[in-house]
Amino acid sequence: MTTEPKSGAAEAGRDPEAVSRFVESFAAQLVEAGMQRMAARVFAALLASDDGALTSAELGEQLQVSPAAVSGAVRYLSQMHMVSREREPGSRRDRYRVHSNQWYEAITNRDAVLKRWEQTLRVGVDSLGAETPGGQRIAETLAFFEFLEGELIKLMDRWREERARTFGQGSAGQG
Repeated sequence: MTTEPKSGAAEAGRDPEAVSRFVESFAAQLVEAGMQRMAARVFAALLASDDGALTSAELGEQLQVSPAAVSGAVRYLSQMHMVSREREPGSRRDRYRVHSNQWYEAITNRDAVLKRWEQTLRVGVDSLGAETPGGQRIAETLAFFEFLEGELIKLMDRWREERARTFGQGSAGQG
């Protein structure tokens, strides 16, 4: 049985075991999708917390892991633009906050990766020749990524509209 920090599920009247099962289950699914295990656990714990923010000590206590494990996970999640670090008011402790638009940020970050891949693929087509079998495969890959990039832009625009319509301004979890 894990111990919940004061700001966790127990204080909110939730079943700490049920919260822990959710965190571990969702984290496992994120790992299956390619996320690092500890980063997935930290992300799921932050996502499930009432404030969307926990200190390193609270995360370590809830997940039963070392501060170093939390630090590495937070560093990864920060690079992925899924969490941010903020100073706890009146304290020297940092709190880690999940973004309310974490999925948008993660997808947008992938958009930058797609652009770099497209540039490299263009060089590949030029290097191999567009009429060679390898050049044709690379050109098709390039066309797919260009298509995907255009669709992601439209999809993110539609999501912003849907989010505003569904959750409005100042809704719970926005940050």
